[in-house]
Amino acid sequence: MSDGRAAQIYGGESLLFLTDEQLRQGIEAMFFAYRGFTADPDRILADMAYGRAHHRAIHFINRAPGTTVNNLLAILGVTKQSLNRVLRTLVADGLVESRVGTSDKRERHLFLTEAGQSLESQLSDAQRARMRAAFRDAGPEAVAGFKQVLEAMMDTDMRRAYVKLRDGS
Repeated sequence: MSDGRAAQIYGGESLLFLTDEQLRQGIEAMFFAYRGFTADPDRILADMAYGRAHHRAIHFINRAPGTTVNNLLAILGVTKQSLNRVLRTLVADGLVESRVGTSDKRERHLFLTEAGQSLESQLSDAQRARMRAAFRDAGPEAVAGFKQVLEAMMDTDMRRAYVKLRDGS
């Protein structure tokens, strides 16, 4: 096998020649992993009558304090109406502060309040603990491969947004 990727083995099969059954198993593994990944935050959010859309908004506002509503719309890929519904709740509950832009009064910049930062930390701590344990068990080569697979599955625009966020630019 001249291609280095062909030498990688998954369940006794070359990664370049996965069967439909192996791909189905990968899809199902992702489904159940996602359920596990979101289970702890879902329990925390349920007590507050919040859902995953609230969690995603809180997460990305935390990652980029002062982000604009338009930037958050682009990252989340949701409608303005749906995001506004989520933001109204988060603002009303004192978790997010919306400030008018200084150079463009039409822009709204979003920041987590102390209460929002506390909730974000609680939600992320649960997910970090799960990922830390999984990454530790899998080992560094598997972690690198996992990240490579996730990035390869992203649409081009989403990959650009991810890299920009990841690199802090």
